[in-house]
Amino acid sequence: MTNSTIPFRADLVGSLLRPADLKQAHVDLAAGTITQAQELTVQHQEIARIVAEQAKLGFKAVTDGEFSRQYWHLDFLWGLTGVAEVRHAQYDKNFAGDIAPADNVRLNGRVAYNPDHPFFAAFSYLNSVVPEGVLAKQTIPSPALLFRDHRSDNWADYYDSIDELEQDVITAYVQTIQRFYDLGCRYLQIDDTNWAFLIHNLRRTADDAEAAKPYVELAERSHRLLAGILSQLPKDLAVTSHICRGNFQSTYLFTGGYEYVADYIKDLPYAGLFLEYDNARSGSFAPLKTLWNGDANKTLVLGLITSKFAALEDPAAIKARLKAAAESVPLANLALSTQCGFASTEEGNKVTEAEQWAKLKLVQDIAASVWGD
Repeated sequence: MTNSTIPFRADLVGSLLRPADLKQAHVDLAAGTITQAQELTVQHQEIARIVAEQAKLGFKAVTDGEFSRQYWHLDFLWGLTGVAEVRHAQYDKNFAGDIAPADNVRLNGRVAYNPDHPFFAAFSYLNSVVPEGVLAKQTIPSPALLFRDHRSDNWADYYDSIDELEQDVITAYVQTIQRFYDLGCRYLQIDDTNWAFLIHNLRRTADDAEAAKPYVELAERSHRLLAGILSQLPKDLAVTSHICRGNFQSTYLFTGGYEYVADYIKDLPYAGLFLEYDNARSGSFAPLKTLWNGDANKTLVLGLITSKFAALEDPAAIKARLKAAAESVPLANLALSTQCGFASTEEGNKVTEAEQWAKLKLVQDIAASVWGD
């Protein structure tokens, strides 16, 4: 299994619904009625179960469902040196339906690699239970998220310039990803809602250069961060990115097409981009050609099947959309997935586990019919 085969024709984004016994273990641990070791036993049992289920469905790379996390992003950021938890935070924007996120991060020192980051133990366990011939896929959030939502507003308490913070974040990410690699990781995904945040706001300020200025600056910084990190990673580590518009209890945050950020993303040396395309909020296929950028080694994974709702898509309709996308990018450089994971936070989307597996089986069935490999 080589770097060039990643991402796979049928691939999955990452998070999976937390089972009831794992949710209860988290409640009991918080209440002090079970130990960390007892919670970990439940967690490991459930991870082994879902790894087996993903492999049974035919996925060549599997995740731990993010079962060791509360959030898809915050737990990772909390694990870095110089980053602290903020509970019951206030955000500038809520999810559709006015559902508010709960927690956040803030700086409490200079950002640095943490050799005891809890994600390392989580990856090692996942890698120990994957079947022969199946890869353990690790997901982490984009470094750009540290520059949004008030997470580094207090940078001047620790840095002479925000550029110094930027360099520390790059170094911390490079060292963290290298540790994953040393532990056996060969498939890593950077989950990046930041581009969707920028799509939403660059679209909103398209006719007002002054209002758009902070978003242009963030887009440029995001490109610098990612380019700086990707240029320093092992050549045989396949790195993809998932660009999502928010996925919290079957709701969303952002709308707009990829054309607003495609030029910032197109030259980043990703093996693949996971792109949300499950409804009209995602825009047209027009930006695909720019995002692909003529790179024969890059695959665009189209998230044409929603993870937000239970109803199964019509395979013929999905195949028609893949055919339409192939007018912009060769079919050989396309793949299929759900538009996001199923539980970006512990609460999860409003689907059942059986419905989750049915969605992932649909991804496999359609991919096998379209590509035959």
